[in-house]
Amino acid sequence: MTSGTKPYHHGDLRRALLAAAAEVIAESGTDALSLRDLARRAGVSHAAPGHHFGDRAGLMTAVAAQGFELLCESLAQAPDFADMGLRYVRFALDHPGHFAVMFRADAIHQDDPDFTTAAGRAQDLLRGGAVKAFSRTDERVSALAAWSLVHGLATLLLSGAMTLDEGQTEDDLTRLVTRWLTQRSL
Repeated sequence: MTSGTKPYHHGDLRRALLAAAAEVIAESGTDALSLRDLARRAGVSHAAPGHHFGDRAGLMTAVAAQGFELLCESLAQAPDFADMGLRYVRFALDHPGHFAVMFRADAIHQDDPDFTTAAGRAQDLLRGGAVKAFSRTDERVSALAAWSLVHGLATLLLSGAMTLDEGQTEDDLTRLVTRWLTQRSL
């Protein structure tokens, strides 16, 4: 540890490193994330992140798995597909660092058991919500169409490509879009 750096006294270093990584990604993108910078931010030795995650891809995988776990917690509370869509978009807006990594197959260890379990659970929740909303259609097509819509909307909002009407919030727009979708038969 360099002089002038406060010693690290947090009880859960892994969680603190994941939070710092998600923050860096949200602020500067996935390319800006380095284990050495993360260690500096957390006030720990440069080897500490490697001890917990192995390598950069291991860290990104842990951030993605955590993101899917957080998403699942929110989706599981949804009473219907429209609310599920709102929760999906709200998750992306509230957790942009996690969202940026969750679908980056090139940046993570896709065979990591924590990642595959959390991602699979999120897919199951989304598929289940779509099946209930669009019961007269092909399950796979319904789920893919619904997921594409809310994921695309989240991406457009995060990138700033979507302009909201005066007085409209992201949640208002999401409710309009998911309501429109649930009124269609896919």
